[in-house]
Amino acid sequence: MPPAELITRRRLLGSGVAVTLINLPARAPAAPDGFRTMEAREGTLRLLPEPAGLTPIWGFDGASPGPLLRYKKGDEVKIRLVNRLSQPLTLSWQGVRIVNAMDGVGGLTQEPAPPGGSFDYRFTPPDSGLFWYHPHVLPLLGEQLERGLYGVLIVDEADPPAADKDMLVVLDDWTLDGEARIAGFGAEAAGPGRIGSCVTLNSAQTPATLTMPPASRLRLRILNAANARIMQISFDGVKPWILAVDGQPCEAFEPNRQTIPVGPGARFDVMMDLPDQPGARAVLTLRGDGEADRALLEIKTEGAKRPELSPIGSLPENPLLPRAIRLEASRKIDVTIEAVSPPAAAASGRLLYWKLNGTAWDGWARKPLFSVKRGAPVTLGLVNRTPFVQQIHVHGHHMRLLHDLDDGWEPYWRDSVLVPAGKTKHVAFVADNPGKWVIEGLTAERQCSGMATWFEVS
Repeated sequence: MPPAELITRRRLLGSGVAVTLINLPARAPAAPDGFRTMEAREGTLRLLPEPAGLTPIWGFDGASPGPLLRYKKGDEVKIRLVNRLSQPLTLSWQGVRIVNAMDGVGGLTQEPAPPGGSFDYRFTPPDSGLFWYHPHVLPLLGEQLERGLYGVLIVDEADPPAADKDMLVVLDDWTLDGEARIAGFGAEAAGPGRIGSCVTLNSAQTPATLTMPPASRLRLRILNAANARIMQISFDGVKPWILAVDGQPCEAFEPNRQTIPVGPGARFDVMMDLPDQPGARAVLTLRGDGEADRALLEIKTEGAKRPELSPIGSLPENPLLPRAIRLEASRKIDVTIEAVSPPAAAASGRLLYWKLNGTAWDGWARKPLFSVKRGAPVTLGLVNRTPFVQQIHVHGHHMRLLHDLDDGWEPYWRDSVLVPAGKTKHVAFVADNPGKWVIEGLTAERQCSGMATWFEVS
């Protein structure tokens, strides 16, 4: 994977694979006790055309992606995880500024639900936005994601912007053997990570097709659920506007060269108006990384022109996030990412390939990397001394990506950032959420082989 530049307001890069299109359904009714039961169990998918067989998967309610969980802002989320699989599980809610006890990190914030067991998650998301859920039990995370254990959480805005269609776009790739079974668990843990060759769109093949009236307005909510692949997606024949990044609204802007990077776990809300004449074509294209470009979604216009809409505008700013961060008063911490050479054998018997600040973590350290008081500003220097792009994620908080050459920051919030090979990037946030919070690489195989630590807010 070549070095990748980071997102700026006018620049978005990356490289990628598969997409999923789902018309967003109405919210499901609550169960009698208020909890929605969600079973982790075996299932099957048709990932390859016949005569290939069905692919055995693990999924929430037997499906991948799992059930779409959709709420209004202010609604309480009540999910009962029931584990029908052979490995311990949790549910971690990426991007949600959640109460720490519900963060779902096995061995740090909770004990995992054992096979045959269950765990109740109950919290009220403070923010609207696009989030996702998945297990977080080391060192099993890579395999569990690769088998299909993930899904999407949407918290709607109080006054959502008008769109003719509101669609979910979930990207993934799969590694399959000659019998269409998922294979290669832990592959490339010391390298670029597990990048599958089977491209899917909602667990089906690409491209998907969509026909809409001319001048229709389309909202796409894009998630990259792949373990390692950085997706570079271009919009051809249409002008996209970015409304939100990692679930948090931003001033609407056009991506540079009509292309956005979608790293593992990253999310983008995109709004676009289709061409105003019938017979036009717009395409979402996956830009190849050592392979040919691939059409993911083909949109055609047909029929009478839709009445003109007002121009696409920005979503309201999130008033719960700080308007300014006092960088001069911040606690400054460097997090140095390095490879372990040769790989270290952990007490558990597994190999550790990565280290943070000189230590390869076999599970969770007994002491935090650092501790701060609630409300303290924090600046992290993410120092990448590896030959690979690293996507670094911080739980429980959203961050500003600082400029390389001045004291400013990019005008959007992130819960994870891409750090090019051999480079350093700085992020800042206000540590306003008490608890034990993870800092990790979002390439799953790297998390499971040393690239995960935590800090504490008291």
